[in-house]
Amino acid sequence: MKNAVILLSGGLDSATVLALARQQGFACHCLSLDYGQRSKSELLAAGRVAKAFGAVAHRVLKLDLGQLGGSALTDASIAVPTAGVQPGVPITYVPARNTIMLSLALAWAEILVSRDIFVGVNAIDYSGYPDCRPEFIRAFEALANLATKAAIEGAVLTVHAPLISMSKAQIITKGMQLGVDYGLTVSCYQADEDGGACGVCDACRLRKEGFSSAHLTDPTRYSENKP
Repeated sequence: MKNAVILLSGGLDSATVLALARQQGFACHCLSLDYGQRSKSELLAAGRVAKAFGAVAHRVLKLDLGQLGGSALTDASIAVPTAGVQPGVPITYVPARNTIMLSLALAWAEILVSRDIFVGVNAIDYSGYPDCRPEFIRAFEALANLATKAAIEGAVLTVHAPLISMSKAQIITKGMQLGVDYGLTVSCYQADEDGGACGVCDACRLRKEGFSSAHLTDPTRYSENKP
């Protein structure tokens, strides 16, 4: 089995990507980042998902992006928007987060002699983040194939983003076919300590609409203190 590094946030999309990588026969090494996000329950969810899909390893690296701020997900003084998905890049965008995560995945991939990284970015049903676009993935892949010892010795790295052009309903339908238990996942930007979702942030709205459009039961647990 070939090794692959899977960026695993604990949310719906990354759980589906892990299932896809496993279906393709990869030995899955899951990487999560404790970056100072509001909800640490997503990291617990990542652990549950990694275990459920028999990941070879699951590592959580700590890098506190909250020291820089600039996002509602890392700065408690900035409120998470709850009025619905709006045009433009929302304040929940974490500057350079996907670039940082992919760079860490690249480092681990080189150590594992792996030439495959999987990431759950999506450019259809998403919140408008610039680092979820196909152009970004192509650019990072090009950088990765210039920046490492493995690359200059002839090994080609591929950044897999299998969900990038899928709707949320399509992602959920595919995940269900692969046996993903979405009840294990946490997508909410401000979930409580037990993983209860707020139901009104962009992530919750997109998730809820995805299950509705797929005509499937939504297993999301909502917080008793939701707005």
